[in-house]
Amino acid sequence: PTWSMGPKITVDSSTLMNKGLEVIEAHELFDVGYDRIEVVVHPQSIIHSMVTFTDGATIAQLSLPDMRLPIAYALAWPERFDVPFGAIDWAALKRLDFEAPDRVTFRCLDLAYAAGRTGGSAPAWLSAANEVAVEAFLTGRIGWSRIAEVNDATLQQHDGATLRSVSDVLAADALARRIARDIVANSPQPAGTVGA
Repeated sequence: PTWSMGPKITVDSSTLMNKGLEVIEAHELFDVGYDRIEVVVHPQSIIHSMVTFTDGATIAQLSLPDMRLPIAYALAWPERFDVPFGAIDWAALKRLDFEAPDRVTFRCLDLAYAAGRTGGSAPAWLSAANEVAVEAFLTGRIGWSRIAEVNDATLQQHDGATLRSVSDVLAADALARRIARDIVANSPQPAGTVGA
């Protein structure tokens, strides 16, 4: 990550889970098919979203990597706040780079696509499992590479339930957390740690 986001979001950024969850959000909010949502890695963190139109033209949202900007935008909508930060120095920027994500190393991205395509409670299961896995990583109970493994193993047990109410979402979340905790409890400890 190129900006300060707190421990949980920093780990989600490092595994590309944050991008995976954003893919699910884009699908749900804008009714765009998963096959039309593409993730690219952009090391400068200046471009936050892009839309390519049928004529091939692309419009991008660019801003400095500072969460104060989207917060100000949300608070002022539909107007814009005059803020003392956020202007890009175009001469200093010099370049914008993009690369395809390494889907072998960053398996969480494809897990999010799969959960989104499955639908129903699968995205809730993935989110819950990921929260358990990241917390286990942050407390030294599993290694970084185990985050995706815990998420995948939890999704393998997905019960296929549909969501009809907030209570259904909470129940799906609780069940997935319980399964993920069991998976973490049965995981080998990372090298250099001592069991409790």
